[in-house]
Amino acid sequence: MSRKQPAVLTADAPSDTGRFDSLLAWYFVIIWGSGYLASKTGMQYAAPFTFLTLRYAFGILCLLPWMVMARPSWPSSRREIVHICIAGLLMHAINLGGSHHAQYLGMSAGVTALLLSTQPLLTAVIAHRLMGERLGAAQWVGVVLGLAGVMLVVWHKIDVQAVTLASLFAAAVSLTAITAGTLYQRAFCKTVDLRSAALLQFVVSLAVLAPLAWIGEGMAVRWSWPLVFSILFLVVLASILAVNALHVLMRRGQATKVTSLFFLTPIVAVLLEWMMFGVVPTLLSLVGIAVTCAGVALVSGIRR
Repeated sequence: MSRKQPAVLTADAPSDTGRFDSLLAWYFVIIWGSGYLASKTGMQYAAPFTFLTLRYAFGILCLLPWMVMARPSWPSSRREIVHICIAGLLMHAINLGGSHHAQYLGMSAGVTALLLSTQPLLTAVIAHRLMGERLGAAQWVGVVLGLAGVMLVVWHKIDVQAVTLASLFAAAVSLTAITAGTLYQRAFCKTVDLRSAALLQFVVSLAVLAPLAWIGEGMAVRWSWPLVFSILFLVVLASILAVNALHVLMRRGQATKVTSLFFLTPIVAVLLEWMMFGVVPTLLSLVGIAVTCAGVALVSGIRR
């Protein structure tokens, strides 16, 4: 009897943990995909750099009391601070500045999400070329499929003049920045406390974006409840809770669960954009999204 009871407990515990991890993973994907629509909503009342300035200013106000209560460890050297700030500028200021500006110039939230969801493809190619990580045959097929799917969606959008060269360039800058930032943080910020690093990255991003908003956009804001709600959503549900859900999964060894679901973010964005703004996806857009998702899924898969 004494031997059977622990067996039951150890069987149930992993099941409960697995369900909780699945909920965290789906929360991350849904919130991350919804973030593109929240950004699109907010930028109806403030230009991109101004909107991001408000977002990071509010984010700092939210993080400061958390720092006081949690008392996280801080970087031990100036060199570590510099690495954290560089990664933050790439992943926050440049990445979000580019993606927000692309939407501001007319690129739909669904297409923006699709282009940025190819980041695992670009990361895999760079890691293969520069970091010695080998790709399997299925992953190389995924790279080709992902790029082909993006071409299908973008080509169609260019035909109907829904995407301009300027918006494509802004999205390309965003994609390059998030890819470089991810690789940089993985290489130089492996042991930092994520809480204190987030505050430092918010501060340095605000220091860069605020002057751009003031000089280029005049910091013009039309205050409204949709703007306030979009900032609350992006800061609390996305930047703090969703990112922390990602880190919890990583520390439990469940990063692959999120990676395998990450390719669903464009679908979330497209469906929400359809419901909220009436942007109906065409058949060619759906085919392109399906092909891209299949490609990213293959690249993100684990070679056994």
